[in-house]
Amino acid sequence: MATTYRADHVGSLLRPAELLQAREAHSQGQIRPEQLREVEDKAILDALEMQRQAGMDVFTDGEYRRTEFRSVFADAVSGLVELPPPEQTGPPLGGVNPVMVVGDKVQRLRRLTAHESSFLNQHAGAPVKITLPSVSQIVSSFYRPGVSEGAYPSVSALYPDIIAILRQEIEELVAEGVSYIQIDAPRYTYFVDDRWRQRFREQGEDPDVMIDQWIEADNSSLAGLDLKGATIAMHLCRGNNRGSWFGEGSYAPIAEKLFNAINVDGFLLEFDSDRSGGFEPLRFVPRDKTVVLGLITTKTGPPENVEDLLRRIDEAARYFPMQNLAISPQCGFATFFEGNPLSWEEQRRKLELVAETARRAWG
Repeated sequence: MATTYRADHVGSLLRPAELLQAREAHSQGQIRPEQLREVEDKAILDALEMQRQAGMDVFTDGEYRRTEFRSVFADAVSGLVELPPPEQTGPPLGGVNPVMVVGDKVQRLRRLTAHESSFLNQHAGAPVKITLPSVSQIVSSFYRPGVSEGAYPSVSALYPDIIAILRQEIEELVAEGVSYIQIDAPRYTYFVDDRWRQRFREQGEDPDVMIDQWIEADNSSLAGLDLKGATIAMHLCRGNNRGSWFGEGSYAPIAEKLFNAINVDGFLLEFDSDRSGGFEPLRFVPRDKTVVLGLITTKTGPPENVEDLLRRIDEAARYFPMQNLAISPQCGFATFFEGNPLSWEEQRRKLELVAETARRAWG
């Protein structure tokens, strides 16, 4: 089994005000890219110190060089075009960000994460995590009927190009010595929500066929790679944008298929509210994998109670071995750059709770 980081977190952190101001100034042409980079560097060093003081087992850069969790892909490739922000529909999303979609052949222009991993490796002084959107996430996010067919006549035609880009990025991260790579695949939880399944059917899609295609594509991005001991884990949640979400439902409808079919070392799973159901689906996770329990919410500020968290870990251990469990928040604190509605100090306390609970649960 790959390394288990008991006190884990999903990746993104709240952007400090100085970074938000610098990013806005850069978008208006008021400061140069190197000036923005200086602000990002300082903010990341502060975030590393916060994680160190909180007692985390693995560090991230807070995704401070991104506008949102997928932008690390969009910023590094050609072939995407921008559409106006959509009006909010369906389950609460709260998104107002411009939409990038495939409009031409997708080609990698540069490394996706070299600008993140090099700085982290230099300054973290601890194991570091880099997050990447999954193939399924990228294709389902960026392929748009009515726009993308000129370059790719079908969704399936896009998969090989995205798979190749992610495989190369993962190989290069491993070669750099990055010890933990998180594959973000929140859209799998579409398949646990009856509203989303019905929406797929109305669009002429079979959700049971779709999930098989996504699993095959995500596995293809990892198959045969020499990971040299690096941990590869997949994160699943039900949406995370300024305190809102896109779906709800227990993992039960997809648990047996997904947990056994995806070839990763572990899963980071959302369990911070009733929207996620109970721990029973964990019985389907193979015993050679790790499950990181997302018990602490990033959607609101008030801290959880340590005793309640320990009790919930014990409940989860009824269905999956205690020695293969870990704890984290259910998602990032700022999946999109605007961030969730909590303060920097509330975020700090949440991370301290992760570490404190981990020490009490596993020593």
